Amino acid sequence: RLLDEEIGKTLKLLDLDETAVIIVSDHGIKAMKGAFAINQWLIEEELLKIKNPEILKEGRQVRFNELKVDWSRTIAWAWGGYYSRVFLNVKGREPQGIIEPERYHQVRDEVAELIKSIRGPNGEKWDTKVFYPEEIYPVAKGDKPDMMVYLDDLNWRAAGTLGYESPYLLENDLGPDDAVHAEYGVFSLHLPGMSEAKRTQLTIYDFAPMVLRLFGINKPLRGRSLV
Repeated sequence: RLLDEEIGKTLKLLDLDETAVIIVSDHGIKAMKGAFAINQWLIEEELLKIKNPEILKEGRQVRFNELKVDWSRTIAWAWGGYYSRVFLNVKGREPQGIIEPERYHQVRDEVAELIKSIRGPNGEKWDTKVFYPEEIYPVAKGDKPDMMVYLDDLNWRAAGTLGYESPYLLENDLGPDDAVHAEYGVFSLHLPGMSEAKRTQLTIYDFAPMVLRLFGINKPLRGRSLV
């Protein structure tokens, strides 16, 4: 409601007969059911080994960089966020990797299946999705994760911190929050002279050619323009 009011105030400042208006979000939004301490779970599953387990008994939030990771016995570790990024300790790629390269795909599939078997705090089945970056992106650069994990289809946020009585948290570990990202964002376009509303589906690739077209610039970009 507050956002609608602010948009209304802005529109009153514009001449809509001369101005194109675009409202766009870079992601969607959905209610957050809770957060899941993914690294704590990896320790419970003996995929992440640490030399100072006593730190998890101090009754406080523990950050990953406080752990003394035993890399000689560690298979996987993770980052938190709206989705989790899971990394494997691959020999020849990581400084102290232990997973033989020829076993990489087998181990990744095994860890992915284990992650997808995670159930909710009351034993309810989760719709967890695991993606391999090279299978969903045409180009994967930099230190890409080995897996991208949507816990219960993004209904649960991934927490990278540890030290909790349970890996299931009621709140975001980074502070109060009641929402998480979702796949489908918002795109609304008003053009001068537009008389009726139309609904359609777009992809993220359609935004750039559309905005450029409004400025009279035609570029051979991936995507389509509605104007």
